[in-house]
Parts: sequence; C-alpha cells; structure tokens
Amino acid sequence: MGTLVKRMDRALYADSSNNWDDEVLRQRILARIRPHFLILDVGAGAGILPQMHFKGLVTRVCGIDLDPRVVENPMLDEADAGAIPYADDCFDLIFADNVLEHIEEPSKFFSEITRVLKPGGVFICKTPNKWHYVPTIARLTPHWFHQSYNQLRGRSSEDTFPTCYRANSRGDVSRLAVQAGLQVEQLDCIEGRPQYLRITAATYAVGAAYERVVNASRLLEGLRVVLICELRKPEASERAAR
Repeated sequence: MGTLVKRMDRALYADSSNNWDDEVLRQRILARIRPHFLILDVGAGAGILPQMHFKGLVTRVCGIDLDPRVVENPMLDEADAGAIPYADDCFDLIFADNVLEHIEEPSKFFSEITRVLKPGGVFICKTPNKWHYVPTIARLTPHWFHQSYNQLRGRSSEDTFPTCYRANSRGDVSRLAVQAGLQVEQLDCIEGRPQYLRITAATYAVGAAYERVVNASRLLEGLRVVLICELRKPEASERAAR
C-alpha cells in the first residue's frame, strides 16, 4: 500500500480501521449478549477476525461452517463443519459475519435460524448490501477475479468464497425474515472507509467521494455498503396472540 494512501487514511478516516464494519457488528452483539447466553457463530471459519471473539463472555460459543478449518477455530468452545446440528430452541443469540452473500438457499437458511433460536432470541448479521457498487461488480465478475482482487488487498484467496447475493438487501431480508417467522427489529445500511478502493490514491479518492455522497442523506441509505440486521424470534405468547 502506497504512502499517499496511508496519508489519505490519516486525513480522511483517522478513526477507521481495516475492519471497521466488523467493529460495528461486534458492538451490536456486545449490546445483546449476557453471561448466561449460549450463542452460535454461523460461518465461523478459521477464526481470523478478532472482532468475532466472544469466548469467555458467555456460557458457550458454538460455531459452524462448511470450511473444515472451523474445528481449529480458537474462538469457539465447540465447532461443526457442516449443517446446523443443534436442537430446536437452543440458542439465545446467533450471529453471522459476511455469510448471507454466500447462501444458495436463503429460505432454508432463515428457517434453520428460526428453528434453533430460543423464543425471544436474536439473530444479528452483517452482509454486503447488494445495491452498493462492490456487490454489483461482484455479481458481474467471475470468482477468480474476486480472489485476485482480494489478494491485492492482502486477503488470501483461501478466504475468498463464491457469492450468490440472494439475501442481501433490506427488502430481501425483511421478506425472508417474515417467511421464517422472525420479527425485524433493525435493518441498517452503513458506509465507511472505502476498503475495496484503497488500492491506489485515485481509486481511494473515488470511494471517499462516494462515501460522502451516500452519507449526506437518508434517502441514499440503500446505496451504502454494509447491511446490518437484527431479527428476533417471537415469544410463544406473541405468536399465539397473532
């Protein structure tokens, strides 16, 4: 990364980190968890993000991922490399960081989330908003391009997975949540430091200009890069009252 890009970091986004969006998700999760909670990390992977480390803050952290490296994830108390193997009404909180964009059958995914959540439990997730320019370009380009571009950004091709973008807008998530029996508590689109354009000073300047524009008005919120969702499984009494 060039010296000019680093200077732009300090001048434009002095308070931002490389994983500013994961920090936002972490704070959302910390606001919800309690020491007695049993929580599930969906798409836990190899444990490369310290922001998703909640072990020791709750009773137990479970994790699942199709990536076999999940069984070596040090941030988990237990892990499974496969589908959700847990009983109904099991978890107080479930979270997923950059997972929804990879889900091929989102209806089944959301139904499983509902099944294993306790009544009153919460599902919190972060995913790219498909109406932002980054997911738009991703949907139009092959996987090898994503791997090559992420390598320029310092990310291993091993940690770049195929994407589908079938549950990646506020409308998509709202529809899927209702179908699965979840209540929408919050859906926020957020734009911060343009991580994907910090390759050169010129691309960085374009990304910074875009960030200023979409953050200037709530009317443009739907074009911001990160979608953070908070969904809740109703209590039995709430379901009976409907």
